[in-house]
Amino acid sequence: MRFQLVDRLIEIDPGRRIRMVKNLTLAEEYLADHFPTFPVMPGVLMLQTLVEAGAWLLRISDDFRHSVIVLREAKNVKYGAFMEPGKSMVVTVEAVDSQEDSATFKGKGECNGASTVSAKFTVARYNLGDRNPALAGVDDRIRQHLRTLYAVLRGDLDAQTLGTGA
Repeated sequence: MRFQLVDRLIEIDPGRRIRMVKNLTLAEEYLADHFPTFPVMPGVLMLQTLVEAGAWLLRISDDFRHSVIVLREAKNVKYGAFMEPGKSMVVTVEAVDSQEDSATFKGKGECNGASTVSAKFTVARYNLGDRNPALAGVDDRIRQHLRTLYAVLRGDLDAQTLGTGA
């Protein structure tokens, strides 16, 4: 299963800050097991939501220069209020430091004004083609896919643009 956790872009200041929303619905299959009588978003997925928002900030700021952005390190992770189905978490991530192959952020998630998660984290960024030139075409396809997702997160695409024909 692959998660796409952030649902909508609220605000971006490229290179500095991003705000996004994660809407939690009962339809998310992991809630059946976490926990059956008290469904809440797992803490690791709350942290992943921060990481995804940081990755979007990096992609947008770098004009989608890198196809792969992965978590390298998370520090000072703190959890607060539970995230239950039907609620929305507003995620704010700010850039702390940026190097050629990595970037560090601080982020927080809030639901109705209550903290759900906060952390400082570092991501690594690279292109597959830098490690194996035969994969340069894969990088291009990934970047194009990410640009399409970015348009969806901004609310810029309609069904015809997405190719659904609806």
